[in-house]
Amino acid sequence: MPAPSRRIEEIAADELFTLCGEGSAAADGLLGRARQSVRDMVATDGAIDPALIEAEQFAVHGLAWLATYNEALRQCLSWAEQLQGDGNFGDLEQLLLRMGYGGYLTEMANGIQMSQIEVVRPADMGLTANDVAAFRTAAVERLIATGNTQGTRDRLAGMLADAASGGEFGELGLDETLSLVRDQFRRFTEDYVTPDAHGWHMRDELIPMDVVDGMSEMGVFGLTIPEEYGGHGMGKTAMCVVSEELCRGYIGVGSLGTRSEIAAELILHGGTEEQRKEWLPKIASGEILPTAVFTEPNVGSDLGSVGTRAIRDGDVYKVQGNKTWITHAARADMMTLLARTDPDQKGYRGLSMFLAEKPRGEGDAPFPAEGMSGGEIEVLGYRGMKEYEIAFDGFEVGADNLLGGAEGHGFKQLMATFESARIQTAARAVGVAQNAFELGLNYGMERQQFGGAILRFPRVGGKLAWMAVEIMMARQLTYFAARQKDQGRRCDLEAGMAKLLAARVAWSSADNAVQIHGGNGFSLEFPISRVLCDARILNIFEGAGEIQAQVIARRLLESHN
Repeated sequence: MPAPSRRIEEIAADELFTLCGEGSAAADGLLGRARQSVRDMVATDGAIDPALIEAEQFAVHGLAWLATYNEALRQCLSWAEQLQGDGNFGDLEQLLLRMGYGGYLTEMANGIQMSQIEVVRPADMGLTANDVAAFRTAAVERLIATGNTQGTRDRLAGMLADAASGGEFGELGLDETLSLVRDQFRRFTEDYVTPDAHGWHMRDELIPMDVVDGMSEMGVFGLTIPEEYGGHGMGKTAMCVVSEELCRGYIGVGSLGTRSEIAAELILHGGTEEQRKEWLPKIASGEILPTAVFTEPNVGSDLGSVGTRAIRDGDVYKVQGNKTWITHAARADMMTLLARTDPDQKGYRGLSMFLAEKPRGEGDAPFPAEGMSGGEIEVLGYRGMKEYEIAFDGFEVGADNLLGGAEGHGFKQLMATFESARIQTAARAVGVAQNAFELGLNYGMERQQFGGAILRFPRVGGKLAWMAVEIMMARQLTYFAARQKDQGRRCDLEAGMAKLLAARVAWSSADNAVQIHGGNGFSLEFPISRVLCDARILNIFEGAGEIQAQVIARRLLESHN
């Protein structure tokens, strides 16, 4: 158990809410000044200059992180106020809120950790000492002084150890339906995923089909598809809950639903009614497993440079080109395939999306289709679905499988899926982070050194306490983005923030859990070694952290009044 806590200043819940509200108001002011300052750096004659955005990238991305921290605090406060109203705001939740505000306000004042080696400070965004002084109000100073301290970390670590036996680490603020969904998928994960996940990773094998079939029966692949098309018609918040619980067992299992989610979004919003009726029920039931075929060698996030061609030839299109980093490609039955149908149109124009059918491959014949070949890309983690590169040489796609029935809309159709994809990726990251946290906590409680459990050491307990704080902040930011989406509101900004923060939290949680394991964390025998590898990809796919920060900042700067 942790060492006895140092004395900490006791703060009543009502007073804490007042302090946090004033702290967020001060953070709003700092963000407003930073937006103006960064805008002055990147504007020419009142308009945003892309060349200056690139030249001032560090400041621009710093603005994105500052806004993300600000929104994370607001959503954590909203979560706490909801719990208070429901009578569920206990001592553990109070410490999570208090430490979150104390920690993030400290970083806002002194420097935000964008990555392991990049700290953006107020001066980098053109903020002056007077700007920072105006931010450091009495409420901010008190939260900084009493929030993330040795005493609060010790106390929270003790509470987490006590809660570990029950498997809960704070109220999530879910309604009854979502709580039931969460419990259902937690049981599925504990019974069918967690016991075998490390073996799948070590043997570098595909997730067994009986697990995939079990997920189909549980409704994973049709979770958000409307009931009229064979789905369950649940919202993105439910998708987050399910994705988090599955990834808490293994990221590969939690990510199986991502391809179905992307394909369903594409068809639902960009397809014809005939295509919706044809494809959505099959995706919902798990009869077909889709994969997303967008990325190309040397293209990465620059989808406007996609070169794969789809040439109309009577009733079919013939596809020519190369794709890479295609997840679960061999086992998939259908590809959402982005290709250029008009070579005379440059950039995003001229791109079209196809629903390309293919036979399932296996073993030494991953792509048993005429005009299609490829092989596996060996990877550190995220192994349960495998990654592939694919070469198309005259591969045929029926003209009826052109999404929406008209050429040239592929990029616009794909953009419509980004909000949901990034929200789900944030939820996956929260699940991976939770897995790392629990592995670290259990090891800290069990590992005996120098006459007791290592959890009693302040720098072990402190790591776990801060993990719990950031996981809850990333989770609440993710739920907020999902609720915005469920309410039909534009949420690309919120989705990007959730993905940006959750991916960093997953990596830092896994890294610190390895540190708690010591030498055993470096052993392939221990599951935390797998979680570390799995966590690393989250800051790369669905928009690398740098791309994500760029998108967030552009929105902030362009909407500036």
